[in-house]
Amino acid sequence: MIVRWSLVELPVVLAELGLERPYLVASGRWATLDVPRVAQWPEVPSHRIEVPIEADSLLAVGGGSAIDTAKLASSTTGLPVVSVPTTYSGAEWTPTFGVRAPDRRMVGGGSGARLAGIVYEVGLTVDLPRFETVGTAMNALAHCAEALYVRGRSDAGDEAALAGARLIATALPAAVATPDDVEARRSLQRGASYAGQALALAGLGLAHAIAQSLGGRYGLPHGAMNALSLPLGLRAARGRDPDAVARFEEALGGVTVEELAQLGSFGPLREFDISASELADVAAAAADRPGNRNMPRPATADEIETLLRSIH
Repeated sequence: MIVRWSLVELPVVLAELGLERPYLVASGRWATLDVPRVAQWPEVPSHRIEVPIEADSLLAVGGGSAIDTAKLASSTTGLPVVSVPTTYSGAEWTPTFGVRAPDRRMVGGGSGARLAGIVYEVGLTVDLPRFETVGTAMNALAHCAEALYVRGRSDAGDEAALAGARLIATALPAAVATPDDVEARRSLQRGASYAGQALALAGLGLAHAIAQSLGGRYGLPHGAMNALSLPLGLRAARGRDPDAVARFEEALGGVTVEELAQLGSFGPLREFDISASELADVAAAAADRPGNRNMPRPATADEIETLLRSIH
């Protein structure tokens, strides 16, 4: 996959891939962005995207919802995807995707997207609000943590995960303190890229299983749910692979995931209108997700419910 680090490289990337007629998948926010396109699909997220016959590729600009929408279209048309991420989600690195309706509720998922290129542009991230900055960065940090202890882990995945964790732990507080600090944003973006590589190599773990179950059921932001779920995942992982958790925490350089998550001012689950009476159902759904099954020892639904009640 081709990876470049400036939007001015996008035409070069498309040319290298032999692509001339990309179909832009992006919300209305990016309608005036100067990028090649034959047309634009503005509904993000979307479970009903339609690709015009003249398109020879998909160009996703945005966060995980835009990229997942493009990957859905890629899986059904066979067209390649070039992603221009504007958050830290890491969706640009994997052929799998969640299918969400416009209200953000999960209606399915799949795989088989043709990933062709990634173009990072730090200038597209400086206006990202604090809530999304911290949430999607915590999503990336969860990719780093989980890559170290899931069944799919590897030495290459470990290397990417630790590099990403170091960068995110340092850059996220700086980016929150000074949102237009381009160097902090650039370091955060590079950390998220390493995290995406670790995700692609190792797969997801329990924290993501919980976050996906919460977000998919209630239509809640995936980043915020990861910020709440990562400490839970680490708590469970500590009893399964304490050495891996220790390596991750060492990479953070003394800051904790709880402290990093607090930068986003995320409240407990009850502040997201999640009833305590529904936690057992959420836990059962999380227990059955691939991320939990990828753990060294999958958590039971009862274990996950106990974790969820600790943050309700």
